[in-house]
Amino acid sequence: MPQGIIAALFVIGIVLLAVEIFIIPGFGVSGMLGIAALITGIFLVTDSLLEGVLFTGGALVVLGIITFLSFRSPRTRRLWQKFSLSTRQTSKGGYVAPKVQYEVYLGRVGISLTQLRPAGTADFDGEHLDVVTEGGFIGPGKGIRVIAVEGNRIIVREEKKS
Repeated sequence: MPQGIIAALFVIGIVLLAVEIFIIPGFGVSGMLGIAALITGIFLVTDSLLEGVLFTGGALVVLGIITFLSFRSPRTRRLWQKFSLSTRQTSKGGYVAPKVQYEVYLGRVGISLTQLRPAGTADFDGEHLDVVTEGGFIGPGKGIRVIAVEGNRIIVREEKKS
């Protein structure tokens, strides 16, 4: 195969990857085409399929080592920090997850305050909680029972009067 075509594949692959990294964010068509052009160029340079696989694997290993070492180097660490988000959500900033343990409500009976279709608000001994039904609708003022708790999600069922 002519050397010009192989060199063009490498150049096109690198240009497409640069476009993917710096112009079009994400992993899309230009990134996949760039990777395909580079791998095709490697396979066209080699004499056999096994050589192509070994060269491609070796290139990936070397690239991984270079990337790992660049995270360790103080000079290139600043470059990587430009690509990452450095803000943190701290409790001083007001980012606090709820610590309520809703498992204590399991089996308790309450009254629906709003229509539950399927989500709404219910009253359990003076405490108003956001609840979800199993999928059906429950009107306001109906008796309900907590049948399951999944994290912050309280699942209720209409309490049938006997």
